[in-house]
Amino acid sequence: MNGLAARINDALPQTQCTRCGYPDCASYAQAVADDEAGINQCPPGGAEGITRLAQLTGRAPLPLDPECGTEGPRAMAVIDEAWCIGCTLCLDACPTDAIVGINKRMHTVIEAHCTGCELCIPVCPVDCISLEVETPGRTGWQAWSPEQAASARRRYDLHGKHRNTDARLAEKAPEAQAPQDASARKRSIVEAALARARAASQQRAQATKP
Repeated sequence: MNGLAARINDALPQTQCTRCGYPDCASYAQAVADDEAGINQCPPGGAEGITRLAQLTGRAPLPLDPECGTEGPRAMAVIDEAWCIGCTLCLDACPTDAIVGINKRMHTVIEAHCTGCELCIPVCPVDCISLEVETPGRTGWQAWSPEQAASARRRYDLHGKHRNTDARLAEKAPEAQAPQDASARKRSIVEAALARARAASQQRAQATKP
């Protein structure tokens, strides 16, 4: 990352939401520095974020690109613990490890670590994750702080290191002992969890019958 890209990255909210069209804030920063992306592709940064990038790059401010989303209050993910099946898919999706839980057990969100990126929403097979507005009336950088951005960035860096470590360990494992394909493993976990959930629902229905 060159000097300009690093300064741009420092000016981003570090929610790692990918709404800009890039896999993380650093990738977007590099694309902006290379003049491959517009300065108006970060909804969490909002209008103030665009102004910051305009000052860094010398480009004219632009309205937020509607294809990337809209500026709005910061939200927090909330898990309906009654419906959570413990599939762990949201743990992998969360860029800041704000969700805690283990396989086949209820998960929960650590409020202070959630950036509102929404990446956990589409991977949940039982739709038990919703969003709650955390900053009513405040959007963009008015709903976020440099301290929160720095914390999210540190947690994202740690998340990446953990994933890289897992990948290295998998590469070193003998072929005969290689883990089952991740997607197939997760699918089997989800299917088993759904079966348990259906069985529990049927038992409750039977119990309530007169």
